[in-house]
Amino acid sequence: MKKLVLLITAVIFAVTGAFAQIHKPVKWTVASKKLNSKEAIVYVKGTIQNGWHIYSQNVKDGGPIPTSFNFAKAADYALVGKTAEPKPKVKHEEVFKMDVGYFTNEVIFQQKVKLNKGTATVKGTVEWQACDASQCLPPDEYAFAVTIK
Repeated sequence: MKKLVLLITAVIFAVTGAFAQIHKPVKWTVASKKLNSKEAIVYVKGTIQNGWHIYSQNVKDGGPIPTSFNFAKAADYALVGKTAEPKPKVKHEEVFKMDVGYFTNEVIFQQKVKLNKGTATVKGTVEWQACDASQCLPPDEYAFAVTIK
């Protein structure tokens, strides 16, 4: 009888643990393209699971958490302008009482950099919030590094 109770308990914990896994609906990759000896573009691509979305960088105060980038300062490169994004879809979010820009499926952000040397390793983080029709997950962060040769 004790073995049966122990087996049932183990199965319950295993099933509960499987459902308690952290959901990660956005996967990130990073790449770069050297334009010439002095300039390059860093591409940060988010692949978003079906049914989920993340928000634009340009969300007004009082809205959802926007996607944001933080690039590490380094002597071998300098940022040129702000991180660019494609035109987002826009919908009215009643909970925030405003129109907000968002991305589904896939989004590629671009950051132009000036190379102070021939090569550079660009490091940074992207922070975002993923939501679906019924919930928003807490903000998450992805650290990246890409070497430009």
